Amino acid sequence: MSSPEKIEPAVAQKGPYAVNVVEGKTYWWCSCGLSKKQPLCDGSHKGTGHEPMPYKATETGTIEFCGCKQTVTKPLCDGSHENL
Repeated sequence: MSSPEKIEPAVAQKGPYAVNVVEGKTYWWCSCGLSKKQPLCDGSHKGTGHEPMPYKATETGTIEFCGCKQTVTKPLCDGSHENL
């Protein structure tokens, strides 16, 4: 069985999502842009060729997950949305 062809990720939001994270907890970032629970995965990636990316918080606080899905520093925002 061959793997599905990878589609371009959808731009969920042209800016970051500020998320409060808890040290030691793993969060699953949506890489396809289709999740209804942005910026986190809800399983909508099935058949897109994308997989969610784990992010384990090293400290409790607020981080900015990428919303445009174009970041080089996945899953964190690097400002790539400013070029869209």
